[in-house]
Amino acid sequence: MGVGRRDLLGPLWLGVGLVALCSAMVLGISAGAASLTPAEIVREFLSRIPFLDVESTLNDRQRAVLDQLRVPRVVLGALVGGLLASAGAAYQGVFRNPLADPYLLGAASGAGLGATLVIVGGGFLPSGPQLIPVAAFLGALVGVMSAYLLGRTAGGGGTASLLLAGVAVSSFLTATQTFIQQARIDELRRVYAWMLGGLGYSGWEGLGLVVPYAAVAIAVLLGSGFLLDLLALGDEKAVSLGVRPGLVRIVVIFAASLATASAVAVSGLIGFVGLVVPHIVRRLAGPGYRRILPVSLLFGGAFLVVADIAARTLLAPAELPLGVVTAFVGAPFFVLVLRATRSRAR
Repeated sequence: MGVGRRDLLGPLWLGVGLVALCSAMVLGISAGAASLTPAEIVREFLSRIPFLDVESTLNDRQRAVLDQLRVPRVVLGALVGGLLASAGAAYQGVFRNPLADPYLLGAASGAGLGATLVIVGGGFLPSGPQLIPVAAFLGALVGVMSAYLLGRTAGGGGTASLLLAGVAVSSFLTATQTFIQQARIDELRRVYAWMLGGLGYSGWEGLGLVVPYAAVAIAVLLGSGFLLDLLALGDEKAVSLGVRPGLVRIVVIFAASLATASAVAVSGLIGFVGLVVPHIVRRLAGPGYRRILPVSLLFGGAFLVVADIAARTLLAPAELPLGVVTAFVGAPFFVLVLRATRSRAR
């Protein structure tokens, strides 16, 4: 593939990702017990734009369902999916490891532990919804740094050792979280529902809590694409080009952990998005992180909105936990990626 054609892949897949995200969001808003067709939804939003002579066809009840239930849920799904996908792509770039993922590196387990500590309070920690993103961020940093240091010191830093270290750290943090839950049995149902993952609990209030953190994380991650491309050339080459690899890794790890924590704080534990989406994007848009990060952000949002539609409709009127739906997709995909990675290593 020529250089000129490769340069066109970025804008092309950005456009495709934007169309996919908008289409998924319209479908997500229309899915549910209350009848709202995509045409009615588009017409409603157009009617709210000044100077456009478009009349809405929705009644007050449909408009309330749209504004208070459907739109915040779908916007939250798009945000969480984009955060997890871009964080996964960033971790893969920092560690040069195709299996790096917020959930396989201990970041999500750490974020879950931090959020659980705030949710249950326990009399020895401050509690409140405003503290959940902060506690989740600190927990995510502890998780990912523990997995990275354990993988380097105990296993040499290879793909297999990093993966095993991430599993060990995640298991330990999850066990600690379970212990805390059992110590506060009165909060068990609330924490358990949050752990399974879902988008129907936060609403506009939850979005308002995490948008500032998410905005910072996304800005840093999107701005780090060029630096991650330089790191892919090797540390010596990056240094010769004026880049400080250690500083870049620290900044990107902090930003990816903040993105993971923001997602976990409002949606609970939803796995495999950060593994599945960046791999698909890499196949479609090419290996450069200047393309992978923004395209992953869009496709990650579309992926999770579609997964949420499945969670709401497969067993309607009951609702599947969103983490179950993504696990059904992500677990087989993880096996395929692991086999491909082992085949290339031989």
